[in-house]
Amino acid sequence: MTQVTMIEVGPRDGFQPIVPFIPTARKIEIIENLYAAGVRRMEAAAFVSPSAVPQMADAPEILAAAAALPGLDAQVLVPTARQADRAIAAGARHLVFVVSVSETHNRNNVRRSPAESVEEYVRLVEHLPGAIRLNVATAFDCPFEGRVSADAVFDLLDRLVPLAPSAEIALCDTTGRATPGQVMRLFGEAAARYPGGPSWVFHGHDTYGVGAANAFAAYQANVRAFDASVGGLGGCPFAPGATGNVATEDLVWMFENMGIATGIMLDRLVETAHDVTTIVGGQTGGRVRRALAAAHTLKTSE
Repeated sequence: MTQVTMIEVGPRDGFQPIVPFIPTARKIEIIENLYAAGVRRMEAAAFVSPSAVPQMADAPEILAAAAALPGLDAQVLVPTARQADRAIAAGARHLVFVVSVSETHNRNNVRRSPAESVEEYVRLVEHLPGAIRLNVATAFDCPFEGRVSADAVFDLLDRLVPLAPSAEIALCDTTGRATPGQVMRLFGEAAARYPGGPSWVFHGHDTYGVGAANAFAAYQANVRAFDASVGGLGGCPFAPGATGNVATEDLVWMFENMGIATGIMLDRLVETAHDVTTIVGGQTGGRVRRALAAAHTLKTSE
């Protein structure tokens, strides 16, 4: 059976924009429940300035709890080499570095130009003791500058790919405005441009309701790893109007019903998806959770 890798980003991308601080024990409980559902790759936290993103102030504690789960690949996001040093000191072995194609978004997101972020990436890969993944934000659209051209994406990737040719790279639909055709073309062009190079990941938001369709378009372009957030939790504070990530349960339902294995137990995952809807200040989405609940209600009423 064909298999895909689901990368759960709810504990980082989902929690990050929520203003009331989620108790650390509550975050760990959700992480453990996701693990129990079969999740084996997870973006557990971000090592960032607590003053800029207060929700991530407990990143070292969250990483320690996630790293204690046998077989879980707990990755953490870092925006700078200095924060990478913090993460490594806390025990991180899989880092995610983010840079935006858009100048305006990169400055809003990490207070640097894309060129300065490339310099940070150079410093990072020179001394990295573990695995690295690169998130290319605004690869399709920018909330400030509009549509992003493929040429702009490849201008950036041409500088980044040679620095760590085997690094995993996620092309991110930060605003959720990408279309399936756009997704398929960009990943197809990327694979042709860097043959035998990076492994690719699709990171999408569901702002216009085509998140799952975009993920399938990426699959058709031979992408086999997908970011998603339980319950569709999320929303980027530096991308006004963007809704949460594509819901993990939506992609698991889609792939499993296509005969494509995810390794995740949908019923256990949906339980956690319902749970995260109770988080105060959280923005949730997704369709499968609600559809299954409605079907259950109909069945029990018959």
